[in-house]
Amino acid sequence: MAETINSLEELGSSAATPAANDAPVHVQKLDQYGRAYATGKRKDAVARVWLKPGSGKVTVNGREFAKYFARPVLQLIVQQPFDVAERKDQYDVNITVSGGGLSGQAGAVRHGISQALTFYEPDLRGVLKKGGFLTRDSRVVERKKYGRAKARRSFQFSKR
Repeated sequence: MAETINSLEELGSSAATPAANDAPVHVQKLDQYGRAYATGKRKDAVARVWLKPGSGKVTVNGREFAKYFARPVLQLIVQQPFDVAERKDQYDVNITVSGGGLSGQAGAVRHGISQALTFYEPDLRGVLKKGGFLTRDSRVVERKKYGRAKARRSFQFSKR
């Protein structure tokens, strides 16, 4: 049976020890080639990201990321985790992304890079978490309902 606690001091001392060990310990997760792997998701897009130390070369589906994400806004989104973590041009990143459009793919790549950075350097987790890069944006397109033109839009009403 359980022990009986007779005073507040005993309660405080017995409860304080397990609570200190409950904090999760984040360790470095690498594959056999010394790379950190993570999956990022946004809308219908899924990005698989491999990160390793290097000169800052980022390739997306075999192409340079500036050519794949031609719009400056999308390039900015992809580079955000490196800027916040102050790790620009320190890692080579190889990405395969599929599904969705370019905007969703850029968000998926950002999510994947952020997770891969935390797997390679667990100390960066606090900075990236504070910036909101580790949270998956779960918003997806609502399905179309029957009797409706789109998910919520009704057909045009005509009296005659």
